[in-house]
Amino acid sequence: MVIVLRGGRVVDPGTGLDQVADVLVDHGRIVGVGSDLPVPDGAELVDVSGMVVGPGFVDLHSHVHSIAGQRLQAMDGVTTALDLEAGLMPIELAYERAAQEGRPLNYGFSASWGDARAQVLLGRQPDATLESGLAVLGDRGWQRDSSPTELAAWLGLLERDLARGALGIGVLMGYAPRTDPAEFRAVAGLAARAGAPTFTHVRELVEADPTTPVDGSAEIAIAAAETGAAMHHCHVNSTSRRHVDRVLALLERTRSDGARVTVEAYPYGAGSTGIGAFFLDPERLHVWGLRPDSIVIVETGERVSDVVRLRDLRRTDPGAECIVEFLDESDADDQALLHRALAFPDAIVASDAMPVLWPGGTRESLEWPLPAGGRTHPRTAGTFARSLRRMVRETEAWTWLEAFRRCSYLPARVLDDIAPAARAKGHLGVGADADLVVLDPARVTDAATYLDSTRPSVGVRQLLVGGEFVVRGGALQAEALPGRPLRGEPR
Repeated sequence: MVIVLRGGRVVDPGTGLDQVADVLVDHGRIVGVGSDLPVPDGAELVDVSGMVVGPGFVDLHSHVHSIAGQRLQAMDGVTTALDLEAGLMPIELAYERAAQEGRPLNYGFSASWGDARAQVLLGRQPDATLESGLAVLGDRGWQRDSSPTELAAWLGLLERDLARGALGIGVLMGYAPRTDPAEFRAVAGLAARAGAPTFTHVRELVEADPTTPVDGSAEIAIAAAETGAAMHHCHVNSTSRRHVDRVLALLERTRSDGARVTVEAYPYGAGSTGIGAFFLDPERLHVWGLRPDSIVIVETGERVSDVVRLRDLRRTDPGAECIVEFLDESDADDQALLHRALAFPDAIVASDAMPVLWPGGTRESLEWPLPAGGRTHPRTAGTFARSLRRMVRETEAWTWLEAFRRCSYLPARVLDDIAPAARAKGHLGVGADADLVVLDPARVTDAATYLDSTRPSVGVRQLLVGGEFVVRGGALQAEALPGRPLRGEPR
């Protein structure tokens, strides 16, 4: 299929191009960018004048493993959605299932540190689903230190999945934050030897827990410096909260010293996780200024009333997805914290998108628009459009070129070493993948709210994945499932 996108404002963060031009797509690749390109015989000509055209967004942190959820992300401008913070295990099953079901967007996974530890320390066989990973969160058995034999065993599982195509190692350290830091350094050493990045939900900060074995953000800085591994700090906004300025200053010093540390953020003051998480223990809520009623159960909308109810939920359904309100989005100072996380030099936008849940536990729907009753965190549907609205249009903190650097170019570059195919993403060079988004710059915005969380974003006019329209004229193409796997190739 040959397509010419004509007359849009073309923004290429790979070259710095920002001008009115045409983009020529031929069989899934970009073959030309320039003014008044000739239209080949049989090509489809799409007038995109007045629109902004750029590389589709690469989301390094999406827990959406469904067509329904990926359709929401498509309407938010995402063309590649990767689960790298948590990962899945076994990796070959994760890729096989996605291929069999079909995906609107490109997909990929890291090797799961949590699943590897649970397999060795608990004897639980992972099934490459997010649900099983969430369900084990509240089990203290996998959160303990490992013996030398156990450490070698679960490191071996990670190495196996790297050899089979994982895009790095996902480390949920914040869910087992009392473990020996030497184990984390062993993971970093493995990653360095394989040429694979790590993606870490850091353990507690010293401000939250002065007895923590090591400050969570300092830990990845130390590991990067000592091992040379590429370390990615996940959702710095939600793990740092009101201490984000201290954490960002630490990461800036680390990068200035030459360590390979990247960082991501999303523009919301509430997070989402399984209610059995370590940091949602009733005895620990106070360290972050939380109360039981700061927690809302996603599937039912229940706001947890008190400590008794919280303990009951953690005991009976530790994997239940919940929303945790850690900043007040109506407070100007808290909003400024979120802004500074996104504005931090080279900070990457990543959604931490969560599955859509319907009553009764249903996690998938092939209907579009999505049927009523679905719930998720609004970041699933709105992270990228919300970031563009706030950072480009409202505050002018980013130019459009800078926005595409942070949403497309920089996240793809995190993967260049482990996945050579990533080098064809995040830019508009000749031969690049035709993963493209066309935005209405005056209208692009998020529409999802905490009470109506599955409302698609507005302003994505066209979205192509591998040269195939997933969104055309602002309408999702329900038959389109062109997503392809992005796999790692460790050295």
